[in-house]
Amino acid sequence: KQTAKRKLLDPANMDLSVNPGDNFFFYANGTWLKNNPIPATETRWGSFNELQENNYKALHELLENAAKAKAKKGSNQQKIGDFYKSGMDTNTIEKAGVAPLNSHFMRIARIQNADELLKEICYEHTIGLSPVFGFYISPDDKNVTKQICQFGQAGLGMPDRDYYFKTDARTLKIKDAYTKYVTTVFTLLGNKERAAEMTKSVVDLETILAGSHMTRVEMRDPYKLYNKYSEKSAYAVMPMLESTRILNFLGIKNADSFIIAQPNYFAKWSEMLHSQNLESWKNYLQFHLVNSMASFLSSPFNQASFEFYGKAVRGQQQQKPRWKRVLSMVDGNIGELLGQEYVRTNFKPEAKSRMLALVNNLQATYADRIQHLDWMSDVTKKKALTKLNTFLKKIGYPDAWKDYSKLEIVPNNYAQNIMNASALEFQMNIDKLGKPVDKKEWGMTPPTVNAYYNPAFNEIVFPAGILQYPFFDFDADDAVNYGGIGGVIGHEMTHGFDDQGRQYDADGNLNDWWTEADAASFTKKAQVVIDQFNKFTVLDTVHVNGELTIGENLADLGGVTIAYQAFQQTQQYKEGKTIDGLTPDQRFFLSWAQVWRANTRPEEMVSRIITDPHSPNEWRCNAPLSNFEPFYKAFNIQPGTKNYREPNTRAQVW
Repeated sequence: KQTAKRKLLDPANMDLSVNPGDNFFFYANGTWLKNNPIPATETRWGSFNELQENNYKALHELLENAAKAKAKKGSNQQKIGDFYKSGMDTNTIEKAGVAPLNSHFMRIARIQNADELLKEICYEHTIGLSPVFGFYISPDDKNVTKQICQFGQAGLGMPDRDYYFKTDARTLKIKDAYTKYVTTVFTLLGNKERAAEMTKSVVDLETILAGSHMTRVEMRDPYKLYNKYSEKSAYAVMPMLESTRILNFLGIKNADSFIIAQPNYFAKWSEMLHSQNLESWKNYLQFHLVNSMASFLSSPFNQASFEFYGKAVRGQQQQKPRWKRVLSMVDGNIGELLGQEYVRTNFKPEAKSRMLALVNNLQATYADRIQHLDWMSDVTKKKALTKLNTFLKKIGYPDAWKDYSKLEIVPNNYAQNIMNASALEFQMNIDKLGKPVDKKEWGMTPPTVNAYYNPAFNEIVFPAGILQYPFFDFDADDAVNYGGIGGVIGHEMTHGFDDQGRQYDADGNLNDWWTEADAASFTKKAQVVIDQFNKFTVLDTVHVNGELTIGENLADLGGVTIAYQAFQQTQQYKEGKTIDGLTPDQRFFLSWAQVWRANTRPEEMVSRIITDPHSPNEWRCNAPLSNFEPFYKAFNIQPGTKNYREPNTRAQVW
């Protein structure tokens, strides 16, 4: 037992030459970071990746067995086995080249006017591609019992609007790589003479679209995205809704209203359908068709896509082994079929009950903290507690699985399997319109190494994949489990009350339940966190974006605070015995740091600063602790160390 505990939190991973008050991330993980360089196939390597690697092994075996089995047609095993087999059949894929897309190219070539262009764009949505705009059915933010059509901005080939307009050397290098990638695609399609001209038309068109995109920070405000229209009033924003053309093309019936998240984008796009050269649009659709499917085509297309999205954007040196890439696609496309097999062999039922007990402990602790807040009025506290106490808790896997009985999967056409699965997903989504909202649905697959909070359902969700070492372990002492999975649970709970989550009520509706004074107090406290993170330098001139990352940073701060207070109720904390010379408190904080340990490539770091609402791992570890008094006491951290904060400058929200 002692040995098991030592392995779960190994002092050999620490770097005792670092002062814990200077950089706890390196103090706790320094030796591990030195001994675990990033593999050539990865953009970062850390705890999440280690766990993912173990999951890959289990899933790989499962898929290899399914591929060999002579399973009954239509069975789960046949579908996951044949899907995997089709992705591993490189002979057929290489021979086919771009042929799986030929019928789509022919349709695009036949487009002769703006109406046919709109029809093609919508048709591609029905087969699971998403050119130009995003579209889906989901609960109405202000009436979550009702499903509604949602339209959102999309249509770019680079990861964010900023790549089209920033002029620093790093961005220009990526823009050049993107131009090269688009040119390569057109050359591979047999347009060598016109490739440069076709590429320019695509990049120019995308740049106009990008100019009307909201920024990621603007999109953190759910009220800015809640723009509800009747069919008639939507016409002013989206004339292509005239005569319900767009809805007919998408196969939508009985839609009386819509949410258009970014009206300016849709007004611009609507105008561009007619103002932009039709050939430019056809070039755009050709490229985006290939771009969406490149990973499933022959190696020239696959490699061209990797050179841009993997190498240029994220610094990845080599592609992952093919079996891992195919496995990810099986999980991404039919993850609940794969998930059923995964939980049968890789999830202990007792993990669910142990996890539920931890969740309940943290929920009770959070309630206690809310009751004792000195900055919140009783009237808002009452509503906050109602919301907290009505959290829907999902652990492990869904109670009811998605129905894939209509899905056709064959062993020898990978690209078609992807499109079949995507088309079914689209159909299942639009079938929700006019039906009651199903709260049994999951937004992640069971093998996923992650967790989430969903404001519309007011739910916290922990897939089976994350309920493993180093986050959660049956053999670990409480300090390790509370510092690991406890921090993750507290993090997801705090999302219900972060800058976005706090704007939704206990029923999941976007509804302001705060007094004006309490909302002002929250905003003031959150601003302290924003200001702290804006000062963190990641690489030379690159800083963390405090506005973009505020939700995750509040969740990290709340997560460690709530998990620690819940840990204080345990026998281990009360007894105070050391293990490996470490006190229970020290083990708790070292476990927290172990969750975030990771080496990250510079390119990946910069890409995430632009697109990711999470801060880099070093600051996810250190910043919450620099605001937390028990951490200072546990490691006797004194003024003068680099991460020391004067008590009156520390952030505390929950």
